[in-house]
Amino acid sequence: MCGRFAASASTDDYVEIFGIQEVVEEPRPSFNLAPTDPVPAVVDRVDRASGAVVRKLVTPRWGLVPSWSRDAAGAARLINARVETVTVKPAFRKACAERRCLIPADGFYEWRTLEQPDARSGSGRRPTRKQPYFIRPTGGGLLVMAGLYEFWRPPAGEWLTTCTIITTAATDAVGHVHDRMPLSVRPEDWAAWLDPSRRDAAAAVALLAAAPNLEVYPVATLVNSIANDSPELVLPLQDGPEAAP
Repeated sequence: MCGRFAASASTDDYVEIFGIQEVVEEPRPSFNLAPTDPVPAVVDRVDRASGAVVRKLVTPRWGLVPSWSRDAAGAARLINARVETVTVKPAFRKACAERRCLIPADGFYEWRTLEQPDARSGSGRRPTRKQPYFIRPTGGGLLVMAGLYEFWRPPAGEWLTTCTIITTAATDAVGHVHDRMPLSVRPEDWAAWLDPSRRDAAAAVALLAAAPNLEVYPVATLVNSIANDSPELVLPLQDGPEAAP
């Protein structure tokens, strides 16, 4: 799964890279985005007045709430959608056909359970700890993740826009840390993926690809707390601040 990521680019960067025509909300740059946080997303929506498709920068809440949900309580459990079932699972299939988005990131975090030798233990082991890793395109740049978004409104209340990230089995680069990873969308496929007139979910999913040339490195356990949010979180461990396990 992808349960935490960094997205520190500016609104101006997103406008230039994606050809944004309307900034609905400006995303707050963050190095530690967690479930239920607002996250940057790019969508194509049909303008009701003109009928033209407009590319927008929005900030849906991370954790999808299906339109038929009675409440939003389960959103934190739907932060990821497995590509193997995204076209058929009731929570995602309608969004996959009608409401696809791009979710830009610097990279994402995963945790691996490690054991360390301990001379005080008769078994030669000490209790396990979880080591965080940051996974990003080699050398930096944007990781453009494939996402879905949905609209939901309680019986008496305001509309809520939420999103999820589509995941697949991890490649070798990531697999030694975690068995799942986000799927990405190649620049040449952005328009087709976002196109609201393309309602064939299976054909849309066929556009997705595992991100190539990813690098994986350990980072300090500062990222474990969502209260921490600074560029230090994505520094390789040997260059960043040490944190107590």
